[in-house]
Amino acid sequence: MSRIQSAFARLQGEGRKALIPFITAGDPDTALTVPLMLALVEAGADVIELGVPFSDPMADGPTIQRASERALARGMTLRKVLQLVAEFRQKNAATPVVLMGYANPIEAMGLEKFAQAAAQAGVDGVLVVDYPPEEAASFGAAMKANGMDPIFLLAPTSTAARIAQAAEIASGYVYYVSLAGVTGSSALNVEAVAERLPAIREKTGLPVGVGFGIRDAATAARIAAFADAVVVGSRIIEEIEKSSADSVCANVRALVAEIRRGVDEVKQ
Repeated sequence: MSRIQSAFARLQGEGRKALIPFITAGDPDTALTVPLMLALVEAGADVIELGVPFSDPMADGPTIQRASERALARGMTLRKVLQLVAEFRQKNAATPVVLMGYANPIEAMGLEKFAQAAAQAGVDGVLVVDYPPEEAASFGAAMKANGMDPIFLLAPTSTAARIAQAAEIASGYVYYVSLAGVTGSSALNVEAVAERLPAIREKTGLPVGVGFGIRDAATAARIAAFADAVVVGSRIIEEIEKSSADSVCANVRALVAEIRRGVDEVKQ
């Protein structure tokens, strides 16, 4: 059982929902990435999504695009992201880490080489935005062969056949994009998300996380009422943007702790 699977099993036994915060590796500074990851854990993160910065994102809105640009300007690369995960593992052996990014850096490294290096660094799952399930059999096999979970996105536009394809390869959890747009949108329709999840659960027994557009504790609580996990990214990046280097970890910890309280208002 992977660390991700163990985390969801523990939460189910406790009657709680997962909180999955996202930050971009190397933003605002390489030296602050591991401290920020530790702050997320202290605030109640069950899984950390660590963004691999990329110059030409498709799903990321302006806020996360700026985070990627800042990280790339400071020299962040996929290999350096893996080094940061390994550094985090020296301080935390329990909290699952999921890399979230795009295919080009992985293809440049080579899928098999990446899978082995990621597993050695302590990565638990990988979500590649532009690996569609129709073309991801090799990706899924490489992840599973190295003890990691391949995570897939599902969207409001996903057909029943597409959901089934993703569910066949996925493990750990699936990530439902709450709206037809990019990260950071304010157009979240909680009722529409709630209506969509039963169709996903018909095709997979994996936990379903919901992200895009969740910005505060109240919205997190509403999503946690029917989802297995709440994913928060852009709002955390905004907090990083407006914080000084001296205050950023404390400010992010306080924000995520507040969202954690919202998620914990809901019992399974």
